[in-house]
Amino acid sequence: MECEWTEAQYERLAGLDAQQEVLSKRFSGTLERDQMFVQLSRELAAAGRERLKGFRDGVREPSLCRLGESLGKALEKEGFCWVVTPTIISRSMLGKMTIDESHDLYSQVFWLDRNKCLRPMLAPNLYSVSKDLLRLWEPPVRVFEIGSCFRKESQGNTHLNEFTMLNFVEWGIEKEKRGERLRFLADVVMQAAGLPGYRFEEENSVVYGDTLDVMCGGVEAASGAMGPHVLDGAWGIDSTWVGMGFGLERLLMLKNGGRNVKSYGRSLSYLDGISLKL
Repeated sequence: MECEWTEAQYERLAGLDAQQEVLSKRFSGTLERDQMFVQLSRELAAAGRERLKGFRDGVREPSLCRLGESLGKALEKEGFCWVVTPTIISRSMLGKMTIDESHDLYSQVFWLDRNKCLRPMLAPNLYSVSKDLLRLWEPPVRVFEIGSCFRKESQGNTHLNEFTMLNFVEWGIEKEKRGERLRFLADVVMQAAGLPGYRFEEENSVVYGDTLDVMCGGVEAASGAMGPHVLDGAWGIDSTWVGMGFGLERLLMLKNGGRNVKSYGRSLSYLDGISLKL
């Protein structure tokens, strides 16, 4: 009777970056399977050690950091300014995004106390900063941030409790040029990430309503929107805009043909996508 990997064997091989064809392999019996598991574990662990040695003697900087730098430089060339804002935000900031007890996203928020939480998105802070910059600078106002966000959504291979977002927003753009501009800026980011093979899909978001998503390899790599939007009024903003958010760990997973986003994020078990449990 044919059999497949045990759950423990599957998780071990996946953690060692086994290819999908290996993970989906079937066997004529448990003896063949277990012998193959021992052999593959040794080979993959040896390969992992070589990759770690290459990291130590070569780039020495995780891909997550290098990707952030590349994307930041690409947006700076397009006139965007890089901002850095707090990871702790108030309940009222989420309220301005319509995220309250009745909202689908509310249950995913990491609350620190009754009035403060770890930000589940960058948008509230970007709204706040933009409100002042729109008063101080002439349009167009272009800003972006790259930073950690936190959500209780660790299920599956494409989600993390702590993940790194890139969010950009351009204010004061001509209304009829918004769609073209959003697609152009999405391409700037995807090209800088080394992922030219993507497509756009129109979707519906629980926060922004109608969105323009960037799909790559069947995975959502980014989600964008255009304004004026109903959310803008809570911040006292009346301006046209385009904006988009990218998950950096997902971009790395897609670029490297990986199967588990956890190996590309902040981790105690992986370094630059390489398992430390060798």
